[in-house]
Amino acid sequence: MKVSFQIKLFISLVLFFSGLFALLGVYYYKDVGRQLYQEMSVRAKIQAEEIAIIPNLRKAVAEKDIPAITQFMHQVVSHSDASFIVIGDNKGLHLFHSVHANVVGKTLIGGDNEEVLRGLTTTTIRKGGLGISLRSKAPIFDDNGQVVGIVSVGYLTSYLDTITLGKAINIFIAAVLLLVALFIFSWFFTRGIKKQIFSLEPREIGLLVRQQKAMMESIYEGVIAVDSELRIEVINQAARKLLGLSQPTRALRGLAIGDVIAPVPFFTRTVMLEHDTHDEICCFNTLTVIASRVRIMLEDKLQGWVITFRDRNEIDSLSAQLSQVKRYVDNLRIMRHEQLNRMTTLSGLLHMERYDEAVRYIQAQSEHAQELLDFISSRFSSPTLCGLLLGKAARAREKGVELAFDPLCRMDRACLALGEAELISIIGNLLDNAIEATQRAALPHEPVEVLILLNERELIIEVADRGIGIDPTIREHIFERGMTTKHSGDHGIGLYLIASYVTQVGGSIDVSDNDPRGAIFSLFIPEAGNVQRPVPTLEDQNYAT
Repeated sequence: MKVSFQIKLFISLVLFFSGLFALLGVYYYKDVGRQLYQEMSVRAKIQAEEIAIIPNLRKAVAEKDIPAITQFMHQVVSHSDASFIVIGDNKGLHLFHSVHANVVGKTLIGGDNEEVLRGLTTTTIRKGGLGISLRSKAPIFDDNGQVVGIVSVGYLTSYLDTITLGKAINIFIAAVLLLVALFIFSWFFTRGIKKQIFSLEPREIGLLVRQQKAMMESIYEGVIAVDSELRIEVINQAARKLLGLSQPTRALRGLAIGDVIAPVPFFTRTVMLEHDTHDEICCFNTLTVIASRVRIMLEDKLQGWVITFRDRNEIDSLSAQLSQVKRYVDNLRIMRHEQLNRMTTLSGLLHMERYDEAVRYIQAQSEHAQELLDFISSRFSSPTLCGLLLGKAARAREKGVELAFDPLCRMDRACLALGEAELISIIGNLLDNAIEATQRAALPHEPVEVLILLNERELIIEVADRGIGIDPTIREHIFERGMTTKHSGDHGIGLYLIASYVTQVGGSIDVSDNDPRGAIFSLFIPEAGNVQRPVPTLEDQNYAT
């Protein structure tokens, strides 16, 4: 049976303080007894010496006047707290005993009279007629300085032990009350601790810490947790990698967030207190990121914030991949839609047995498509490129735009400088941009002219449209990542990819205005044997249309 942390802590506190009180009680009992014996020794000695110098007593003892001694000593005994007071002569015989009067004339018991008879005062613990006692003996001198008697004042050890025990009992009662108060305090204390750790056991807390550490390091996004004073509490490996931090986590913990990330409005305290934010574009140490910020609340009290962020370029790449997938689906949908329309019309003509009209319809519909198919298949050796051009042509027709291929088009071999994936991505993005620019222009839409020519020196790709053209304010930045003139969708990647592929192989891009409107994109990619073709990454292949 497993005992909860609260019970364990309570029992531990109780046992610890119970043992501590027991040790302190034993020590106190012994110390009180020792102090009591010292105090009573001094008291007995003072009484004995004071009694020994009383003139009347000295005279009576010198004359051995027992009635006078008895009468006088009864008065003294009535004012003393001693267990007994004994008067003896210089022969060691009793002259007076405060408890046993019948011992008068008998020898003193204890065997500690020799030093007293020599004129010394002694304090000893000896067994006498009443039992073991602490007693002090003082000599009685006559007028000539001779020892004529002995005064013995004593306290029974049983009496002293009773006093010590009484004091110990009082302390014990106080200790018990204190221990009860401690029990109550420890119970509420352990319950408070249990509440603060959400009723978790230490082993569960340890497991959660290990799980949290493993989870934080497995998260691909950068994660930083800061306290209410904007000091770093947690930072994972992804965050350190994205920010270019070489320090280990323990070295960063406790630093102000402004010491790690250059101050930006995202980390302004007033802004952070106003509201949380999601997917906000920021710049962390020259890195453009998409960041989110969520506050940490505990019992309606602000504890800090959790900041998560990711490289914006990665988000853009994912968006581009999704956009390309959508384009593939769109092309397939267009082709399926056209084929269904044609088959429906042909089925109706055959059902009405108008076979001549059906033949003429097939010939009319397939004439242009066949011409385009024959042209593309005869001019381009790559099946992938043929499929791309046919799909783009079908998509353009559905949007009311025609693709016009230049008669000089020819690419009867693979390009040495570019891989097929890069080539497909370049042509696909150019055609998409041209089709969309033409579609956004005023009617009627003029054809998009396409030239793809591979000669001995270079690969020439030229796409000319008479669309809306390029805004002069962004002409110098159109090949930058994220730059676009479109109002919706996932844009800003296509031209960036085109420029990156072309520049990697030493090619060039020329952008000019078309007459009377639109734009012309001309790409010149050198076809040389020593041109080293870049190896496409998985990400780049996903961009290919």
